[in-house]
Amino acid sequence: MNLYQDMDSHPKDLPIFKTYDLKSEKDVADAVEDMVNLGFSNRKEGFKVLMPKETKLAKRIGYSVTTGVNYGLRKKKEVRDIKYWTYHHDFDHYAIILISSKALEDLGA
Repeated sequence: MNLYQDMDSHPKDLPIFKTYDLKSEKDVADAVEDMVNLGFSNRKEGFKVLMPKETKLAKRIGYSVTTGVNYGLRKKKEVRDIKYWTYHHDFDHYAIILISSKALEDLGA
């Protein structure tokens, strides 16, 4: 299934506010905390998370990031309507783009 089938362009073309290069699961908590503190609701850009291109590790990091952001936003009683896409970023990385649905709508994507 194509996760970005409703978009005219690739998720890597979305505007990015900040990029996190996570090398291991230990790096996830700080990145998630930073994203939640910076917030999604009043932002027209998204966040990019780079992960090593090691499938099992990338899956664990990706799951931890998405559930961590969701949990953090719920704890702060903020809107959790976040869209995300995972894709092959380059030879060494997978990436996740996280962006609010409102920002995506405003961008016409």
